Amino acid sequence: MSGRLRDQVAVVTGGGRGIGRAIALGLAAEGATVAVISRTRAELEEVVTAAEERGGAGLALIVDSMDGAALKAAVAGVGERFGRLDVLVNNVGGLVGEPAKLAALEHDDELFERNLFLNLTSAYYATRAALPPMVARGYGRVLSIGSGYATHGGGTLGYSAGKHGLVGFTRALAYQVPAAVTVNCLCPGWTETSLLDWGGAGGAEAAAAKAAVQTVQGRVLDPEELVPMAVLLASPEGGGITGQVISVDGGYKV
Repeated sequence: MSGRLRDQVAVVTGGGRGIGRAIALGLAAEGATVAVISRTRAELEEVVTAAEERGGAGLALIVDSMDGAALKAAVAGVGERFGRLDVLVNNVGGLVGEPAKLAALEHDDELFERNLFLNLTSAYYATRAALPPMVARGYGRVLSIGSGYATHGGGTLGYSAGKHGLVGFTRALAYQVPAAVTVNCLCPGWTETSLLDWGGAGGAEAAAAKAAVQTVQGRVLDPEELVPMAVLLASPEGGGITGQVISVDGGYKV
């Protein structure tokens, strides 16, 4: 790696596993100090150890991203602790509740609100805390992780609405921050994570087979395949890219 994020400080929400873990380790490998936010201590500790092995530094923050005030305080605390905050990756997301309770005609009202919060509102709280130190230093990178369902239909109501909302959030925010702060949305498609098996018949293998036929490349991506684009968008070299929705998805529903 080139060390192009050396001395920078990053926060990755939902960084204990899957795409968040892969991006956190990718940032660490470029020299960043990465604060990883998740609810699970064991996962966080493993990511911190792996980050240090890759030449960066890690900080584990046990926070429930469904608690907006706690998430906001945690992100702000990173900036205060290190005197800077350069990169925010809004990665936390996923499904809340059993799929049977998320169908349109039987949708649970509370679950709709919770899915919106996890996939959209949490990004607002984290970003709201990250922007002041970025603006004060005259440099910042905000990267939100969307989904194939951020640009296409077909997902559950709350999840899809939240991910579509991230696109609007990204575009609106890009206009409202200084030019030195970039704001982008990176959209994976079908990716080998715990979200791939949503409890359907046949388990993960059946889900992967269904996913594969929806992509040009006919396959499910590994989380690590999103890392090069994420690192570019987080780096100084990505300074000319803002307000963009970029897919790394094997050609999902093109």
